[in-house]
Amino acid sequence: MNNKTKGILYISLSSLFFSIMAIAVKLTPDIPVVEKIFFRNSIGLIPILITTYKSKLSLKPNNTKLILIRSLLGILGIFFYYSALSTLNLADAVILNKLSPFFVLILSFLFLKEKISKKQVISLFLALLGAILIIRPAFNLSIIPTLLGLLSAFFAGSAYTIVRKLSETDKPLVIVFYFALVTTIITITYMIVTKNYVYPSLYELMVLTVLAISALIAQLFMTTAYSYAPAGELAIYTYLNIIFSITFGIIIWSEIPDIITISGASLIIIGGYINYISKKNA
Repeated sequence: MNNKTKGILYISLSSLFFSIMAIAVKLTPDIPVVEKIFFRNSIGLIPILITTYKSKLSLKPNNTKLILIRSLLGILGIFFYYSALSTLNLADAVILNKLSPFFVLILSFLFLKEKISKKQVISLFLALLGAILIIRPAFNLSIIPTLLGLLSAFFAGSAYTIVRKLSETDKPLVIVFYFALVTTIITITYMIVTKNYVYPSLYELMVLTVLAISALIAQLFMTTAYSYAPAGELAIYTYLNIIFSITFGIIIWSEIPDIITISGASLIIIGGYINYISKKNA
């Protein structure tokens, strides 16, 4: 296989394992969201520390302020995503979370002064229409779960925008390490102070372990993919997460998406493709 094919394979596997992570979140409804976040990121610290020790890399941050902001935004993104997964169909939560690249476009334009092409404006418009179809505004309490999904995309997009800026000063391993470290410290402190935690059963502990390991494997596959091909050439393949999630939702929970959900997902994927083409041409 050439490098691009390897990149596509690894990014596809990354999408698969992110879907498995989402399944694990839904399979543990009695475990508080903060506790799930703790499991997800604390276990991820171990391989980072091993890698750092073996390669003798420095974990000293150059832009501490931005790293802390990125970590806090990332925590909020995961919190709202896991909350959405707990209340929505698997596919709906994943589809809404996949709006994060469009928020990156908007926020990068506003704060990093990056230009938006005409094609990207069209992609934003299609993504907005797709989101409206998924959310189906009812202007009552029934809209809250879908708003959680939308907020997850917004805060994830905000975190990714900060990462774009941080890449000028800090290495990816440093950014990921402090995100995992800050998340672990905040979540364990919250659980101790509020006593809002549950002692998991053996089954729940196994699922939480799958959650953490699948998230870690997904990140490793993503990192490997980007070592073989530029992110701009692989971004469109991350939307396979939607396909995997729809399939798993049907198999596990009999969550058959209706025509409106399929239409919304299609518009978002088309918008993502137009954005992908625009970046590739640039």
